[in-house]
Amino acid sequence: MLRLIPAPLHRAGLRLAHGIRRRWWRLAQVRLQGSRVLAFDGAGRLLLIRHSYGSGSWMLPGGGIARGEDPLAAALRELAEETALKLAGPRCFAVADEPLYGTVNRVHLFTGTAQGALAIDGREIIEGAFFALDALPEALSPTLARELPGWLAAAQ
Repeated sequence: MLRLIPAPLHRAGLRLAHGIRRRWWRLAQVRLQGSRVLAFDGAGRLLLIRHSYGSGSWMLPGGGIARGEDPLAAALRELAEETALKLAGPRCFAVADEPLYGTVNRVHLFTGTAQGALAIDGREIIEGAFFALDALPEALSPTLARELPGWLAAAQ
């Protein structure tokens, strides 16, 4: 069904929905649950993605945890949906509460080795790539830029 909608229209819909969702979170003070993945390739490079909505910054793959969903299952699902990759040896290395659009997001952080061929849909995700840790892009999300050194240490 989603493939019937032209990609530019789909991306515009995602931007609109994200704006509405942010306002709802702030007004309702919804407590969110999410997951993020530090996925490394065989050369030790870190996978980062850019969404078609939001800030446009580079960030880790991940997303929301559905009601009743296991955090690891959510992390693996989000990674597959966003990048078509699987994660070998997944391990939770941290859980952090982060402010997000006026509410709190409890984020479960997982790490492992990416397997498969990176593929993005050009709709939700507009760019994805593996980066050497000493050559990360400048346009990192503020949270990722601030937290990544500690997360890398905790993930080892």
